[in-house]
Amino acid sequence: MRVAFRVDASSAIGTGHVRRSVALAAALRAQGDEVAFVTRDLGLDCSALLREAASDRIIVLPRPSRRSFRPDPAIAHAAWAEISSDEDAGETSKALKPWRPDWLVVDSYAFGAQWHRAVKSGLGCPIAAIDDLGDRAMACEALIDHTYHVDHRAKHKDALEGETCLLCGPRFGLLGHAYATAPRYAFSEKVRSIGVFMGGVDPGNHSATALEAITLSGFDGPVEIVATSANPHLTALRNIAAARPHTRLSIDLPDLAAFFARHDLQIGSGGGATWERCCIGAPTLLYVIAPNQNAVTPLLAQSGVFALAPDPSAPTIAQELSKLLIAPDKRRALMRASRTLVDGRGAARVALALAAQKLTVRPAQMSDARLMFDWRNHAAVRAVSGTQGPLNWDAHRAWLQQALDDPARALFVGQISNRDVGVIRFDFGEGRRAEVSLYVDPDLHGLGLGPALLRAGEKAADPAIIEARVIEGNTASSRLFAKSGYRQTGPTRWEKRRDSAKSDATPAAYGLPA
Repeated sequence: MRVAFRVDASSAIGTGHVRRSVALAAALRAQGDEVAFVTRDLGLDCSALLREAASDRIIVLPRPSRRSFRPDPAIAHAAWAEISSDEDAGETSKALKPWRPDWLVVDSYAFGAQWHRAVKSGLGCPIAAIDDLGDRAMACEALIDHTYHVDHRAKHKDALEGETCLLCGPRFGLLGHAYATAPRYAFSEKVRSIGVFMGGVDPGNHSATALEAITLSGFDGPVEIVATSANPHLTALRNIAAARPHTRLSIDLPDLAAFFARHDLQIGSGGGATWERCCIGAPTLLYVIAPNQNAVTPLLAQSGVFALAPDPSAPTIAQELSKLLIAPDKRRALMRASRTLVDGRGAARVALALAAQKLTVRPAQMSDARLMFDWRNHAAVRAVSGTQGPLNWDAHRAWLQQALDDPARALFVGQISNRDVGVIRFDFGEGRRAEVSLYVDPDLHGLGLGPALLRAGEKAADPAIIEARVIEGNTASSRLFAKSGYRQTGPTRWEKRRDSAKSDATPAAYGLPA
């Protein structure tokens, strides 16, 4: 595939949007896709980050003229674009049209449905929007919101136009590839050192406030502050770090995984680094420094994932910090709760979801026995299968050999870019009639791979009539068959006649679930 990104960075926007887009771009490139970036010169140079993800396919739109424009009052952050939505959509479409992307991923709070529709019209490709606010109309085919929420569909329902695939929750966290295998934090009863990271720009110099709070708390151990070259207060931070004992300033670290793992307590804001801290399991004291962080940060605190300072003043932060310094049980609980949310493989999941329409199948073989056993034996798969008890390994191997030798059975493994993602089987009877059953890698549930696996399997096996049985209460499978051209013939039975079926899929025009 060819996937284009539209993302900006500035002193107002920060660098978090670029970082999460770069993480997704890296995952796409890892599965063999091509990526390109369109960004606008808004006074903050993020070319090094973009080059890391996109090689030389980077298009920089010109800095807007200083003439004033009227931000769309329906979009709270429209002013961040520094140009009208229509103008930006036109320039973006013109820049990307020769490249002909299969998807456009946009990560900007400044653009909404009007921009989406204009760019789709100009490029003829679907839109995947990265958004965690849900505060404006959106006309996208996929929405990626890796923040924590009790009900993402309810959160975004009033903003979305038409059917939209929701790739939501921390399991879709757009973290750099290093986080999947990075060493996790090793717990210590004593707080030996503290780490401070307040975002890539930190225009309010909250890093200095955190240092003041640490001093007020009485902690006199090592402290490490992380910042980037985009921070406008670097000189002041250098001076503070130099004057304070056991304090160092680290600038432009390639990723923060090791930083989050090497300190027993972290102080930070509720921005994009939240999910990186979760993945590493770093006990953290958060506080809100931007209005958009209010939607998620209190929920995380209520769920016991992070500690929360009620306001960003040094005395308040010091008070909460003092409590954590003498509470190892609390810090251990924070570590455990945060690790359950994020595993570092979210970007790879999103990349696979965007590539669902490229799914193919290959004939299964005996070397697939372990893979199929582990997937089929997973509790989530057994719960919706006709046989719900645990599988026996020897019996499974014998069954697989028999299935492979049976000319009336067609057994396939679904793949995306040589990654195995699911299994589909057709048991044939008379008259090219077959019964289908399928399951997806449990780690990839919710990506929309079921419809794509079903379509690819039907094409490979080529039955004339397909039957499917769904156990009672399995609404997900019922939706899958209904949206894939099957008609219900009984309480738990579905059928599709391929010679007269409408062209496969409705949700998803692009291989994605509604």
